[in-house]
Amino acid sequence: MHATWLDRLDTRDVFLAMSARGRTSFNKRQKEAARRRKQQEKETKRAERAAEKKERDPNAAEEDPDIAGIVPGPQALPEEWGIVEKDEPESDDDEP
Repeated sequence: MHATWLDRLDTRDVFLAMSARGRTSFNKRQKEAARRRKQQEKETKRAERAAEKKERDPNAAEEDPDIAGIVPGPQALPEEWGIVEKDEPESDDDEP
């Protein structure tokens, strides 16, 4: 009787081949599950931001901390510069 290719296979080789194939699909399932979890987390964050945006008053503009307290227009010179500004313009007494 003639041996077929199936008879020539060692059971150890079949086991190793099956286990190698299973690991790839296991890794793929793990990656897909991680991707689904990440997408779910993103969707949750989007929903939270949307809810916060609806709760905010659009007319209540918060003041930027970088420019808080700045008044438009000419600013007074700092005292440490040592420049004294005169309140009145000088008048020329020499002119007739």
